[in-house]
Amino acid sequence: MLWQDKHAALTFMSLLLLLWQEAAPIEVPEDPKIQQDLKQPPTIMKQSVKNYIVDPRDNIIIECEAKGNPVPTFSWRRNGKFFNIGKDPRVTMRKRSGTLEIGFRSGGRPEDYEGEYQCFATNDFGVSLSNKILLRVSKAPLWPKEVLEPVSVTEGSALVLPCNPPPGLPPPFTFWMDSNMSPIPQDKRVSMGLNGDLYFSNVLAQDANTDYSCKARFLFTHTIQEKNPYKLKVQTKEPYNDTSYNASEPHGDRKVAESTPTFLSPSGSESSKMVLRDEQLLLECIAAGLPTPIIKWFKKGGELPGQKVKFENFNKTLKIVSVSEEDAGEYVCMANNHLGTIRHSIFVQVKAAPYWLHKPSDQVLAPEENGRLVCRANGNPKPRIEWLVNGQPIESSPTNPNRQVLGDTIMFHSVQIGSSAVYQCNASNEHGYLLANAFVNVLDLPPRMLGPKNQLIKVIKNNRTFLDCPFFGSPLPELRWFKNGQGSGLDGGQYRVYINGTLEIKRARAEDEGTYTCVASSILGKAENQVRLEVKEPTRIIQAPEHQSAIRGSTARFTCRVTSDPSLPVSVAWMKDDKPLYLGWRLKKDDESLSIPNVNEGDEGTYTCAAKSEIDQLSASARLTVLEVATLNPSVSSALLPARPDPPMDLDLSDPAARSVRLTWIPGKEHRSPITEFLVQFEEDRWEPGRWQNLSSYPGDLNSVILQLAPFVNYQFRVIAINSVGQSDPSRPSPRYKTTGAAPDAIPKGLRGWGSRKDNMEITWEPLLDLERNGPNLHYIVWWRRKDAEEEWNNLTTVGTKHVVHNTEIYVPYEIKIQARNEFGAGPESNLVIGYSGEDKPTDAPTDLRVSKVDSTKVIIHWNPVDLNSVQGEFKEYRLYYWRESSQVPGLVVSKEKKVKGFYSTTVKPSGMLSDLAPYSNYKMFMVVANNRFESQPSNTVAFTTKEGVPDAPRFFKINRRSLDTIHLEWAKPLEPNGILTGYQLKYQTVNGSKVGPFQLETFFPNVTEFFLRVPDRSSRYKFFLSALTQVGKGEDYAEESPHFTNEAYIDQVDIATQGWFIGLMCAIALIILILLIVCFIKRSRGGKYPGGGYTSCFTKALVRDKKDLPLDAVDQKDQDGSFDYQNGSSVPDRNENENSSDEDNKPLQGSQTSLDGNVKESDDSLVDYGEGGDGQFNEDGSFIGQYTVKKDKDETEGNESSEATSPVNAIYSLA
Repeated sequence: MLWQDKHAALTFMSLLLLLWQEAAPIEVPEDPKIQQDLKQPPTIMKQSVKNYIVDPRDNIIIECEAKGNPVPTFSWRRNGKFFNIGKDPRVTMRKRSGTLEIGFRSGGRPEDYEGEYQCFATNDFGVSLSNKILLRVSKAPLWPKEVLEPVSVTEGSALVLPCNPPPGLPPPFTFWMDSNMSPIPQDKRVSMGLNGDLYFSNVLAQDANTDYSCKARFLFTHTIQEKNPYKLKVQTKEPYNDTSYNASEPHGDRKVAESTPTFLSPSGSESSKMVLRDEQLLLECIAAGLPTPIIKWFKKGGELPGQKVKFENFNKTLKIVSVSEEDAGEYVCMANNHLGTIRHSIFVQVKAAPYWLHKPSDQVLAPEENGRLVCRANGNPKPRIEWLVNGQPIESSPTNPNRQVLGDTIMFHSVQIGSSAVYQCNASNEHGYLLANAFVNVLDLPPRMLGPKNQLIKVIKNNRTFLDCPFFGSPLPELRWFKNGQGSGLDGGQYRVYINGTLEIKRARAEDEGTYTCVASSILGKAENQVRLEVKEPTRIIQAPEHQSAIRGSTARFTCRVTSDPSLPVSVAWMKDDKPLYLGWRLKKDDESLSIPNVNEGDEGTYTCAAKSEIDQLSASARLTVLEVATLNPSVSSALLPARPDPPMDLDLSDPAARSVRLTWIPGKEHRSPITEFLVQFEEDRWEPGRWQNLSSYPGDLNSVILQLAPFVNYQFRVIAINSVGQSDPSRPSPRYKTTGAAPDAIPKGLRGWGSRKDNMEITWEPLLDLERNGPNLHYIVWWRRKDAEEEWNNLTTVGTKHVVHNTEIYVPYEIKIQARNEFGAGPESNLVIGYSGEDKPTDAPTDLRVSKVDSTKVIIHWNPVDLNSVQGEFKEYRLYYWRESSQVPGLVVSKEKKVKGFYSTTVKPSGMLSDLAPYSNYKMFMVVANNRFESQPSNTVAFTTKEGVPDAPRFFKINRRSLDTIHLEWAKPLEPNGILTGYQLKYQTVNGSKVGPFQLETFFPNVTEFFLRVPDRSSRYKFFLSALTQVGKGEDYAEESPHFTNEAYIDQVDIATQGWFIGLMCAIALIILILLIVCFIKRSRGGKYPGGGYTSCFTKALVRDKKDLPLDAVDQKDQDGSFDYQNGSSVPDRNENENSSDEDNKPLQGSQTSLDGNVKESDDSLVDYGEGGDGQFNEDGSFIGQYTVKKDKDETEGNESSEATSPVNAIYSLA
């Protein structure tokens, strides 16, 4: 019965938290007026530490500072009882503060004030508490005087010299020295333990030469006390000569009995140690033996965390600086020499004082609002949560019907004025406690405006604009904006109102000008403010300065024309190389330009025109390059063209730091184009040696930059200069610079957990990049635990990028995080990632699959859902498999390929639409439920039939022209009739350019697939639209145009005499004949020797000549005797065979062309017969003919090359 009551209470609490709707706490602005008027419970701002040790020589000051409105008053408790400060003259409290000062000028002992103190800060709205401060006075007691007898010990045996310093507060720091105040040398044989004792693993004879004194240094008093020294007497079996001591042979030639290792500290084979979380763990093993044993450490069940563990005191001490829960376990130290090995196990338990998981925070609520305080802490053992209100246990405080305590949470509902208070959460276990104050301030303030009144805002047209209206009130007022005092509130479209009261105008236009009013209203009243908005035209540079080159001594002029809004004054200033330009007496500036007369080298640079108005500014820049005086030498002129810059020189590294270095270089020559950018590249020799990579780029006016670097990389750098022409060659590399190592900065990306099998979870992540390693021995620590199961973290250290968690339950959520570490430490932990173990096949299948509202192409489906727990994985979808079983059209063969469609639904009565179905068909389907990897068994199979629909377009549609007045149309049935075909419909119209005629309609029976159309006008073109028909209606049109001539049997008979191309050809032939006749006439008039032929012979001769002037065909061949046959390629044996030929036919053509027998003859009509001298040869036009005559000693093929056609006159004569 008791269990049932508890169960019911827990169920009620869970339901209450689930249904709770809580208003967001009010954020009080830092406005001085609000803060001045705001009533607020006290808040502790400063206090002394919990364990407070003071120097007895100083006054005692115990701090306690708090704020609140009204100003808090302070009181103290000492050892749980009220501490009456007024009765103790030594104790005073500072004004407007709770800090105590205890002075001892008039006497008194500081020890009398030791105890536990707690401060209370109080005002009208609550009480805030400080921590309990344990005050103790530092102590440095004297070392008790004692007489120490000499210690006698046998050579080779072990020895422990105890220190036992007096107990101090805090404990003293101990060390050993000899009587000469020299530190005792320590090594693996002689060392001091954690308790201050001096341990000898084996004693040497020379150890008796020194006395040993333990010293204790007390930190607060800065004093050192010492113990009386020990003197050793080392008994040896053989005489010892200290002058013959050798470190490598400490016993010399004497025989000293060796011994197996034994532990001096700790004793026995095992021990235990408890350490608190985040504290320092020190484990010690000191062994005796001869030879001196070597100490090694191991951890059972895992590796020592190399990034956290340090070994000190010659490997005798294992140190972990900040202990966490995963450091618990069995640590084994092993001591060995050549005689044997011993082990000691230390069982480490990690406990934890309470630490915060969710610290309660202050709440400011309006009347009737809801809120809550949450206080969650963890520790080992689990801490106990206790609530207090105004310093009193909440159970004993006055009841509040609007407050309910639910474990670590206090729920507030419908809070009322006057219920403000300060709540304390105390989380404690046996190892410590945490105390947190959080006030709940119930505030009622009427709305008020916080910004300046009646602002004037000027903005640039088309810019995004924000009008601020800061306001406050409790309860939080509702804010609305109005324009020009009219209309409803502004929100939506062009406007957007933010929660802080700001109005955004997405794109300011001229019509947006006006007065905007923001009104904040609540049940306590309202407040308003106005903002006047003016929209201005932007400032523009309509003619910007341009890059130019000027010869030294000339005048350069930059133009900068600016326009702006008439109501905004604009100032134009000039800068050179980003610095204000000093005009002086030489430079001249007017409203639109800058003139630089008598240009010299100092004027070279980048000039910037900066235009600035009240609300905007812009600039434009241009480069001036100064050139030397140009000469008439073309090579010098071409040298003035811009070129790529020279590479930078003299790279130097300075200002070295852990992650940066300064790189300085000397720029190379610019070559008449200014350097606009420097590109710094680096190469490192560890991960990708020899590969240069871009590091960063810098403006062209810099030559010394700080490079941001990655740790643990051996860099070298080079620089590339860039101008408008291109990049320079790389500079010579800089000296190498090696950065020191560091813990990783990056978090491994891509962390995810997923199941590859039903009983595992694979945790994978992306490895860090090479430059993100930051040091050697990179590895990863991955943690995982069941989500919401309050399990301890499991962890693993690996160098890989994957870990498989085995033996998991099916599809269980896990919290996962990862951290990269190297030899220098740990990087940041990743955020928590939720992963899931593997999925299994769903156990349930959808049931009662059915259809409704069947159409020709779609159908509505319904089914009964499965229990989502049966999916055994992430619910992906209900997956429907469907296929076309057959068509109701007789004889139509269909594909039965299965198709899939998914439906995501978690409703109680799911349904969905299946579309894109083929009409007039028989379908079947079934459904499964699917997770990421598996599908369930199929549901029941359902058959349904779609209704008849309109058909597809005909399979093809051809247009053939059978005659001049007939067009033949041919088509085929649709691939998908989608029903019973009832016929075809043909619509057509004439098309004449952009003009179309009226539609004409023809219909056909379903078995008709061709049609002959008579066309009255043979030149007309037609456009056809053919579609198939069912009882449902007309299907898709198949459109074609005529005519198509590819398959025509008859072609229109065209009168060739009327075609333009034929007329042109005939005219060209007639012109050629006329030219030939004119040439023949000229020849006859000069006395040309053309026997028996007259004009006919001349014309024939010209045709022959014309033929011989043509280039040789590719098949023309040259015989051995140099003759050619232009018709069939046969050679002419000798000249005698041609004796019957006409003399006229054998003469060379005009211009001394080579004859068929290879000899060169001069023309009978040449002017040689009439000129003086026969050496100079001239053509009829008086030109020198020698350039065309071929000498006999040249290759005879060259004689057929003629350049006569280069002159129009020669071309005409060459035809004669």
